[in-house]
Amino acid sequence: MPDLVPRAYVVGTCDTKGEELRYVLALLRRAGVPALLVDVGIRSTDGGADIGPGEIAACHPDGAAAVLDERDRGRAVTAMSEAFRRFVQDRRDIGGMIGLGGSGGTNIIAPALRALPIGIPKVLVSTVASGNVRPYVGASDICMLYPITDILGINSISAPVLANAAHALAGMMLYRTDPVPTGKTAVGFTMFGVTTAAVSQVTAALRGEYDCLVFHATGIGGQSMEALVDSGRIRAVIDLTTTEIADLLAGGTQPADPDRLGAIARRRVPYVGSCGALDMVNFGAMSRVPARHRDRRLHAHNAQVTLMRTTPEENKLMGEWIGARLNACDGPVRFLLPLGGVSAIDIPGGPFYDPEADRALFDALRRSVVQTPNRQLVELPYHINDPAFAAAVVAHFRAIC
Repeated sequence: MPDLVPRAYVVGTCDTKGEELRYVLALLRRAGVPALLVDVGIRSTDGGADIGPGEIAACHPDGAAAVLDERDRGRAVTAMSEAFRRFVQDRRDIGGMIGLGGSGGTNIIAPALRALPIGIPKVLVSTVASGNVRPYVGASDICMLYPITDILGINSISAPVLANAAHALAGMMLYRTDPVPTGKTAVGFTMFGVTTAAVSQVTAALRGEYDCLVFHATGIGGQSMEALVDSGRIRAVIDLTTTEIADLLAGGTQPADPDRLGAIARRRVPYVGSCGALDMVNFGAMSRVPARHRDRRLHAHNAQVTLMRTTPEENKLMGEWIGARLNACDGPVRFLLPLGGVSAIDIPGGPFYDPEADRALFDALRRSVVQTPNRQLVELPYHINDPAFAAAVVAHFRAIC
């Protein structure tokens, strides 16, 4: 079979966004990008699209009737989203995709964009793009653009915004750079600003031998790393910054997925972990910290991020949670305890220095982790950012890899 020409898929509901979709389609073609119009409207009739809703709806496991249901719009939108996600997974000619939508269209299109491989250009112009986009972007490389006005007609505001989106996709497709094979095993790292020194020292020591992929531990960072572990693209993990677990258990704004460490267990990859930034829970600006936490030890990381010091009770809970997850890991595991402090601000005189809270964490891990020849806790008398701690991380990683 000859290679298929990569094409841009222009996606939306033609019954409500037809004019805008055709505007984007024309701009892409004018830029020299082959493009198709895809109609995901649950109530579209004849939108003149290259791929109509009936063809997409037929991909639903319960058939098209489950999607094109006039009686329940919410259920139909959910069903079309599932059908479109399955549809794109069977296509081999998608060189890039751009979607236009309000809340309904965004919910239909975003899961399909997330299903595309990393590196395939993905643009989503959405009226919900100025809010919390995590449910839509997830652990993918979607570029979301807020259209300022609603997507209803071509006017003095929508025309340049939609043109920017179309030309952005065109540029991504026309000048796409394929990954350069490194010949090195990919290793995932987790890092926060307060553990940067530790991770920087470890990656500097290993970069000559490994492809070092560093993930910002903002909740979605851990999910992104573990998704790549599950896919087989990351073959080992140095998880020094497990702070997302603090937000998960204490109600912060950057929580781990409840499946955190699940990919490590499933794939049995070599794993070196630690307690980086478990001294803190993330919230927004100081004025947005929940009232129930206003009497806690708070630290303004910047104008938009406030950190809350974890208590001994919370640290005990975290140690037990991590211990249970580590016990499910049968691959080679080393979990290092930095007894001198777990973050850049957990130091003598620092705003989060609290030996009692750290001790509660370490004691809970000692009690919880079932140690075996393959699964070991390693106690070190160093601060997490000390060079001696980084050297120990490297030594243990080399030992299990």
